[in-house]
Amino acid sequence: MTPFTKQVVAIIAAIPEGKVMTYGQIAALAGSPRAARQVVRILHSMSRKERLPWHRVVNAKGEIAIPDDESRMMQENELISEGVEFQMDGSIDLIRFRHEPDPDWLLHHLASIKDEDEDEDEDEDEDK
Repeated sequence: MTPFTKQVVAIIAAIPEGKVMTYGQIAALAGSPRAARQVVRILHSMSRKERLPWHRVVNAKGEIAIPDDESRMMQENELISEGVEFQMDGSIDLIRFRHEPDPDWLLHHLASIKDEDEDEDEDEDEDK
């Protein structure tokens, strides 16, 4: 798993119930502001394995981005059950429901991921 992927997984895992984050917001916090599509791929491929709260991630307009009707409805129901409200146009008020991680938590947590990566690199070097 790349450092960016680990950071994305950690950020998504930390989205609290009743809050959402956008793909672009997650990408930026993980260190690559233009990688929103990569966040989509990570979420799609790792949600089940990492038990991520996939339903708490929406697009920049506060909309569910899943084209499949059944999955879209599932995401909407999950969010509603957590207290997230949808506006008349089907979007979520990001001012009200967007999660803004605590900067201290973010710095500490992402630094610990980097430390783990460095430890893994050292272990690999010792094996050679």
